[in-house]
Amino acid sequence: MGTIAMSVFLDSEFGADTPLPKAGSALEHPLVFDSTAREFHALAAQGRVEILQEHVANVGGESLIDELLFRRLK
Repeated sequence: MGTIAMSVFLDSEFGADTPLPKAGSALEHPLVFDSTAREFHALAAQGRVEILQEHVANVGGESLIDELLFRRLK
């Protein structure tokens, strides 16, 4: 079974700027979104995506990624 990150990755179009969705999904929870965004950083390290933009917010004393825009490369 795949992860949320892999599902979003596979649903994205090659070369298109794609935001990591929040509303109406499991990614509405800040910790789930942050974890998924960090998986995208691993995909970027593998050369599969390019992280175009991200925003980090302080949530309950923790720095969590709350927005991410990526481009699928492979």
